[in-house]
Amino acid sequence: MASTSTKVFSLQGKSLKLDSRSDIEPHLENVDPAVVEEIHLGGNTIGVEAAKALAEFLEKTTVLKVADFADIFTGRLITEIPPALSAICDALRDKTSLVELDLSDNAFGSRSVDPIVPFLKHNRSFQIFKLNNNGLGPEGGTVIANALAESAKLSKKEGKPSQLRTLICGRNRLQDGSSEAWAEAFAAHGSLVEVRMPQNGIRMDGIANLAHGLARCPNLEYLDLQDNTFGEVGSVAMADALSVWTELTFLNFSDCVLSNEGEGVSAITETIANGSNPKLQTLQLQNNNMETDSFALLAEGISKLPSLKRLELQWNEVDDDEDENLQTLVQSLKQRGGKAFLNDEEEEEEEEFVAGGAEAEGKDEDAARTSAAVDELADLLVKTKIA
Repeated sequence: MASTSTKVFSLQGKSLKLDSRSDIEPHLENVDPAVVEEIHLGGNTIGVEAAKALAEFLEKTTVLKVADFADIFTGRLITEIPPALSAICDALRDKTSLVELDLSDNAFGSRSVDPIVPFLKHNRSFQIFKLNNNGLGPEGGTVIANALAESAKLSKKEGKPSQLRTLICGRNRLQDGSSEAWAEAFAAHGSLVEVRMPQNGIRMDGIANLAHGLARCPNLEYLDLQDNTFGEVGSVAMADALSVWTELTFLNFSDCVLSNEGEGVSAITETIANGSNPKLQTLQLQNNNMETDSFALLAEGISKLPSLKRLELQWNEVDDDEDENLQTLVQSLKQRGGKAFLNDEEEEEEEEFVAGGAEAEGKDEDAARTSAAVDELADLLVKTKIA
């Protein structure tokens, strides 16, 4: 049963199969919806009747900020998901306190996205929308993007700015077919500061469409388009957009074919090296057919990226032991307390170091607790009088 004393209601990772009202109500009965600010139900599977009971609980919430419903339909039939999802989303439509909705890791496909649309159009208070790994395809992606664009238009009619700040929609097979709709949604929500759309099978023309839409988001700070295909068309369009994002701190264009092998420096590399994004802290350009001319340009322009602390260049076309430009990048970042990653071994070493640090920190905490317990016992012994 969930705790009643906190503002967080969580059944996270309990592997519960909640089919009926009688399955979920024992977990809800002692929880006061009036104080719940976060709800986390991931790692369980919720049926239609249980979802309706959950919806009744959600309707009673008044300060709900985070609705985490990632991975809640494992093993459910495609006929079960729409009515269950509809009950949940409809219950959230009027929640002006809501900041984040996470529906990731649910196998919606294009057939199950319609229940989300009324929420997206009606609730214009939420700021973070996570829809990652849902199998949307171009059709489902278009439905979601169109709903978001419509929401922004309705806000504008009401004289209110868009509140949407973060959009995560990776691993959804969006392809080029939904790119125009997404471009329109991005342009409509010029307030966006974080966009993550990796691994979507988007190709050159689709990337160009996204770039044109994202160029209308001047406050963008975080952009991840890893593992899509830019080519020259996409790279040129994205390079034009880069100069708009003066607040950008994180950029992941790894595995994006920024230029074909042997075709020289991409427009994106040229633009970044010329200082288009002076606040950039993390730059990921792995596996992009980059050659020594690209590294020379980055080495020459590293002073125009004064905030850069992490540069990932693994799996590009060069021998990192012999390329002087790479060594210049390594030393430049090292001097400012950062690091350039040139191969797998360096990244693995860092992961081991971080894991080791966490383990050591855990041991230090254990030792501190043990020491405190010993001190407390000693104090008790001092106070004890033996007759």
